[in-house]
Formats: sequence, structure tokens, C-alpha cells
Amino acid sequence: MRILILGGDGYLGWPSSMHFANKGHEVWSVDNYLRRDIASETDSDPLFPNPKLPERAKIFEAACGKKINVVEGDCADFEFMSELFEKVQPEAVIHYAEQPSAPYSMRGFDEASLTLDNNLKATFNVIWAIMKYAPDCHLIKLGTMGEYGTPNIDIEEGWLDVEHKGRKQKFLYPRQAGSLYHTTKVLDTDLLWFYVRTHELRVTDLMQGPVYGFITPEAEMDDRLKPNFHYDDIFGTLINRFLVQAVSGTPLTVYGKGGQTRGYLDIRDTLQCVELALKNPVEKGEMRILNQFVEQFSVNEMADRVKTVGDHMGLNVEVKSIPNPRKEAEDHYYNAANTGFKELGLKPHILTDDVLAEMLGQVADYKGQIDKDKIMPRVSWNKVA
Repeated sequence: MRILILGGDGYLGWPSSMHFANKGHEVWSVDNYLRRDIASETDSDPLFPNPKLPERAKIFEAACGKKINVVEGDCADFEFMSELFEKVQPEAVIHYAEQPSAPYSMRGFDEASLTLDNNLKATFNVIWAIMKYAPDCHLIKLGTMGEYGTPNIDIEEGWLDVEHKGRKQKFLYPRQAGSLYHTTKVLDTDLLWFYVRTHELRVTDLMQGPVYGFITPEAEMDDRLKPNFHYDDIFGTLINRFLVQAVSGTPLTVYGKGGQTRGYLDIRDTLQCVELALKNPVEKGEMRILNQFVEQFSVNEMADRVKTVGDHMGLNVEVKSIPNPRKEAEDHYYNAANTGFKELGLKPHILTDDVLAEMLGQVADYKGQIDKDKIMPRVSWNKVA
């Protein structure tokens, strides 16, 4: 297939580019390096340096003989997107091209404005480029479980059957995001649903939980092919941050009470889920929503697990509760459905103690490059800047 991967330089975009190219697909990987620019501006550089897309693609081709077509450009520029879609004529589009950080979106007006403008404009442009130049292609859009928030009822897979005064209808599950970034994802879902209804697009919207790890089969061919591994407070996800804290001798920072519960998955399962969505396209005029996670953990549960494994490895891990910089429920009900990918054949990677130990060992290889100043929270949800 001809697959267009938007945001191809990102934590998930680059592994996806390699994964599908290695499977024999014609892959076009697109990025404007916004995430790199923001990371540099906020002193949030990843644990180890990563080459830019052209060099990455050359290293990948030398390692396995497969080609990735690289295009550098801004998905928020419709003229660029029009030329790209008209040229490539994609059969599938994997859309990661958004500012991905909740803390960054809450940092101040400029950061909030950039997040809103970039994320909505990119998705809007993707929709219109598909309608004009590739109306039969399948759009696989990365959403987030954070769209749902933490409701006091079970979280279904995107939709909810509602009975009201004797009548029934299925609606999008109510969203109540906890950051501006997550709110842009909610607005993405509404945009997609509108254009699916009016122009019969084919859309799979993936409600993904926090991802951990940085090893994929393709990345193991050359260290320079590893994805961007962030551990800072801006771009680092919980487990990745805890791994670095454990290795560096920094107490694991639990925000507030630590009861915040989310659904997590290994980066290899992200690739598996996207591939399952690709292999099982929806019909025209259909919007499929899949909750993309494997296991649920609270912050406290994750901290305890990292401490147990780290202590066994001689790391003497400490856990420290700190004031929560975010505005969120710290003790709440959380039960989310995730049957869709299981029905499609997902074979999940479970976060065992052995897996944690392996990841701690991998992070330890870069211990000398850890900057502890990047770990503590620098953004407050309640601060106006």
C-alpha cells in the first residue's frame, strides 16, 4: 500500500515509518520538526540524540534495504498538503502530526495558541486533502484516552447508547479532557465525525493510552534508529520518566495522591494496533473508534512496580509524593473497555517485571546523559502566563 505517515519524525511516527517500510509498503514520512523545536526551546531534549528524517531514512535503508520517502513540510499549510496528497495519492494516512504535550499546552498563552492552531489546522487540512485528492483512502488518526477524562461510569469504545424519555440513539461518548492538548483531540474527533457524516470518509480514531519503551525490531538494527525517548516533564510519559528517575537515583515523583489511573501500552503494541487498523479498513461513511491500551495502572501502582524491580537490581529506588502541578482527580473510578483490538487479533506485550528490568537496563546505558533538572515539573495548570 501507499501509506502517508504525518508526523513521521515523532516518538511513534518514526517507528511506524520503519515498521511499514520493512513490511514492504510504500511509505512517505512527513514532518516539519515542530516537536524538536519545542523540545529545544523548553530544554526538553531526549535522552539520546536522533538524526533528522533524511539521515534516519538513509541509515534504515543501509540496514535493511528498504526505502522510506522523506518529505519535510508543515501539515498546517494546506498548499503543502494539497501538493503532497496530489503527488502521493495515498491509500492510507496515519496522522500523528500534532503538538503532543499536555504540559506544553498549559504553559502559557503562546503555547496554548500554537497547540490549538497547529493541531486543529493539521487535522482540518488532512480531511480536506483526502476529500479533494484521495477520497477512498483510510485515515487512521491518533487520538488519546485523555479525551474521556475520568468519568464516574465505565468508558466505552468511543460511543454510548443513550435512552432518554423512551427513545434511544448512539452518540459519541461524552468527552471531558483535562488539558488543552487533550481538548484539541476532542475537537479532532468532532471534526472527523462531522466530515464522515457529510462526505463519507473512512476513519479509524485511536484512543491511545500513554506509551512506554523505545525498542522495536527495526530500532535494534542500529542505535541511531531508536525513537525519541523523552523523560522530561514536558514530553516524557509516566513510565519513561520513572525509568530514568530510577536509574539516575532521583526519587520517583508521584503527583499528589497518586491514584490517577490510566491505560498503558508498549510501543511495539502501538505499531501492532496501527497495523491491525490498516489491515482491517472501515467502509466509506464509517468512523470506528478503538481504545488503544493493554493494561491499567495507577501512578502509585506503577511507582511501586518500578521500585520493586529497581531495588532488586540494586538501584535503591525512592518514591516521593510532590504537590500536583496538574488539575485532575487524584482518586477516581476508572474502567475502560478495550475489546476492539483484541477482536482484531492483538497479541499484547504485558508489562512484566522482566520487561521493566530490561528497560531499566537499556536506560542505564545512557545514564551519563541524564539531566536531572529536566525531570521535575516546570508547568502548573493553574498558572496564567
